[in-house]
Amino acid sequence: MSYMALYRKFRPQEFADVKGQDHIVTTLQNQIQADRIGHAYLFCGTRGTGKTTIAKIFAKAVNCENPQGGSPCGVCPVCQAIAAGTSMNVIEIDAASNNGVDNIREIREEVTYRPTEGKYKVYIIDEVHMLSIGAFNALLKTLEEPPSYVIFILATTEAHKIPITILSRCQRYDFRRISIDTISGRLTDLMTQEQVEVEEKAIRYIAKAADGSMRDALSLLDQCIAFYLGQKLTYDNVLEVLGAVDTEIFSRLLRRILAEDVVGAIQLLEELVTEGRDLGQFVNDFTWYLRNLLLLKGSDDMEEVLDMSTENLALLKEEADMVDAEVLMRYIRICSELSSQMKYSAQKRILLEIAIIKLCKPSMELNVDSITDRLARLEKKMEQGIPVAAAPGTAPYSGTSVQGKEAEPVERKPLPKAIPEEVQEIVQNWNAILQKVSGLVRGYLRNAHLSLAGDNRLMIVLDDPVAAGYVGDEEHRKALCAVISDHIGKEVDVQVQQNETERPFEEAYVDLSQLIHMDITIEEE
Repeated sequence: MSYMALYRKFRPQEFADVKGQDHIVTTLQNQIQADRIGHAYLFCGTRGTGKTTIAKIFAKAVNCENPQGGSPCGVCPVCQAIAAGTSMNVIEIDAASNNGVDNIREIREEVTYRPTEGKYKVYIIDEVHMLSIGAFNALLKTLEEPPSYVIFILATTEAHKIPITILSRCQRYDFRRISIDTISGRLTDLMTQEQVEVEEKAIRYIAKAADGSMRDALSLLDQCIAFYLGQKLTYDNVLEVLGAVDTEIFSRLLRRILAEDVVGAIQLLEELVTEGRDLGQFVNDFTWYLRNLLLLKGSDDMEEVLDMSTENLALLKEEADMVDAEVLMRYIRICSELSSQMKYSAQKRILLEIAIIKLCKPSMELNVDSITDRLARLEKKMEQGIPVAAAPGTAPYSGTSVQGKEAEPVERKPLPKAIPEEVQEIVQNWNAILQKVSGLVRGYLRNAHLSLAGDNRLMIVLDDPVAAGYVGDEEHRKALCAVISDHIGKEVDVQVQQNETERPFEEAYVDLSQLIHMDITIEEE
């Protein structure tokens, strides 16, 4: 006999074998025992969580000659025929390839015939969201009032694509992702039956990589066993087969990012590429690693949630103290965006290299979390006594230089000869314009100063770097320009800038609010 994959060989044949879906199993067993069986069920949930498996067990249970506690006996002719796939009473339909109106019409004609054996004819329609609109409409009447001996079980991974008219005619059951502990326990039991020696750490990594899917976990385990056939399956073996990396690599990468060591981080990536590691899997695992760090930052009682060895937990705590929670959130955001981009890219390595440079150099971004990261790094340098370079063209705030000599007086910027009409109108109506700005932008703009930029454009100056970064975000700046244009009826270009001169705004910039209030005459060009 040919080899059978683990997920097929160990597919549960009764409700007691189903793991991680107790809320559904108990409900169905109670319905069978109380003879309160519905006519239509909708099973929703991610792949590999047991939708089709429970549907087949349910089909056996309602037709079983000797049901035991709402579960099929598994030995009567009806149970054996359904398990072997030869029963005429259980019809499985793949909606992905049978999604037309004609296919549903065939079902409507077939339901008029009673079952040849047992009590019920059970129709299991898998991936039902793939049916066309016409097919759904053809199914409506039959689904609402089927013969008493017919049961429909619809299974889907995308419940939001099911028409509401179908949803309202079914009992809906949402299948949960299976926990790592549950998957690990099941895999351990199966490996004992198969007499295969596997490290517990390897089992747990496979369970985590399966992302809540028992079928995925069994497929990954099957793949690893085949590669190391006849040998003990170790944690390192699993990492090699799945193209993953050890936690120690993530630690090294994080420390190089915190040190702004772009060259070292890129060299580490080169090592992973040379070893043939899967870059997509690497990004997902590194994001998970950052998530663990963030959880440790959030609470001291996360040891049980993180599920790792004492040595790794100690290392994780050490690194959690090295980085702020806001910075970690920025890292997770960049990695999450990267993971989505890499799925459809042919240049995964280039995308990853760009992301690593972004992680090392927060100055490349103008988001609020990037600015927060830059501030955190500056504060850390100042605590360590590392001098921080001042912005070009600025002077110390005090009147004395570092050498103790009197600083040269700072020349104020010359006043403009003329102020454009549109800029003057904006200044005069600034408070009214603010009322039309929504959200956090309006709060930040209440503390803004108005000045002139090059080409006589309006300049909005903010002392707070976070506020300047947020308002200066391209999306927010364009929205502000649109509000101003709507108010004054003219197109206006706005420049947002942070006051980095270490001097009060009045000393470093032209204060338009003061000039406009002085009734400055607009000179003709």
